[in-house]
Amino acid sequence: MRLKSIFVYGFAFFLVIACAKKDNGEIKPTVGDVTESVYASGVVKAQGQYIVYATVSGNLKKIDATVGQSIAVGQKLFELDEDRAILNSQNAELAYQLSKENNQYSKDRIAEIEMKIQTAKNKMLLDESILKRNKKVKELEYISDVEYEKLVLTYKTSKLEYEVAVKQLAQLKAQLQNQETINSNTLKINQRNQKDFTVKSAFSGQLFDILVREGAYITPQIPLATIGKTNSFLLELEVDENDMVRVILGQKVYVTMDSYKGAVFEAIVDKIYPIMVEQSRTFKIEAHFVKPPPKLYPNLTAEANIVIKTKKNVITIPKNYLIQDEYVLVSKKEKRKVKTGLSDYQKVEILEGLKPGESIFKPE
Repeated sequence: MRLKSIFVYGFAFFLVIACAKKDNGEIKPTVGDVTESVYASGVVKAQGQYIVYATVSGNLKKIDATVGQSIAVGQKLFELDEDRAILNSQNAELAYQLSKENNQYSKDRIAEIEMKIQTAKNKMLLDESILKRNKKVKELEYISDVEYEKLVLTYKTSKLEYEVAVKQLAQLKAQLQNQETINSNTLKINQRNQKDFTVKSAFSGQLFDILVREGAYITPQIPLATIGKTNSFLLELEVDENDMVRVILGQKVYVTMDSYKGAVFEAIVDKIYPIMVEQSRTFKIEAHFVKPPPKLYPNLTAEANIVIKTKKNVITIPKNYLIQDEYVLVSKKEKRKVKTGLSDYQKVEILEGLKPGESIFKPE
């Protein structure tokens, strides 16, 4: 639903009632101030207010804090049932220790392959030496091509066996090391997850509300509590997309709340979120009270008017005396065209076509 622009309470538009009004609806324009503003609605939030969530799932075993309590950074708030996490950590510990033991048992296998490598290397060097000697013999044609080719093949085979043995040793060592590393990482992850079953506060402040009960099943999507700073509040307001282009930082905001009926509080726009909320077609802004009410609570509702423009000492008439947004009755039957300027929900500025001393009549 689109939020309409309305105008600030407590301004001079209440002076409309001071117009010289007679029983027949005759009045005269007045000189006063008119203020244009943009309407916004929202709630009071504690400074730094945030919702506490768990990072793991489980049954809520214990609540370690009470509503209204002061909270320090890192303070324990909730305990989730961690039995499964403990078992996972124990299993990961066993797997890690087993991989380390396997590494010890594999030393014999490594030694065996190292001996195989040395034997293959010796044979390769011997075959290489024989091949080099027979190469000179072949040049003197004391050995046949067939016999020489057999020597070449023998050398190539022994070289390949050596290279295969070297690769086998490298693969075995990498496999053992990777398995130990994987099990070590799994153990660390499970140990860290086990710590996540204790939910702690990320900030200091006051615990405003606890949103769950002991025994409930908790997931990372379920809010657990609300925490914020004590005695430090701001306004979180929503502005319609059609009005947002007129809102800038530093503008004055006049705020009314059901908790303080009849009172108007001044605030200043100090933060604008540069993205539209698609569901409501609004933009979120924040404002801080210039002088806050004596007592505030999070989520109190508020209505606000963001001051866009103010003009002083202008000719104004009640808005309901304007016909079709451009005419006034200067007699019961005579209409006159006027040029209007700023307006609020009660009065409108007259730029041309009417003087302060002239009378106008209320349309029937």
